[in-house]
Amino acid sequence: MAERTDILRILFICTQNMLRSPTGEQIYTGVEGIEARSAGISPDAIEVITLDLLLWADKIFVMEERHRLFLEQSFADAAVAKEIICLGIPDIYDYMDSALVRLLRERVTPHLG
Repeated sequence: MAERTDILRILFICTQNMLRSPTGEQIYTGVEGIEARSAGISPDAIEVITLDLLLWADKIFVMEERHRLFLEQSFADAAVAKEIICLGIPDIYDYMDSALVRLLRERVTPHLG
């Protein structure tokens, strides 16, 4: 069976994969035409970023510039070929915090085409 090409795969990255990136995943899961996942850069993150996960994504949304730098240093060849968007969202929000949800929607949606 042929794989669907009309699905946009988006990946959210933060540090621990506990608050910000899972919130992004939750917001966009179930949105028609989108598959969303999340991961963290820390070795003890709930879901640690892997090369396979990076390759899976069409667009990658990082919460902070240091997350982009980590991807570029740790997965240089794969990261160069990906669209990585820094959302500039600091680690001050709880999971599904209304202010975090609003920021994510404001900053992610314009990049979804």
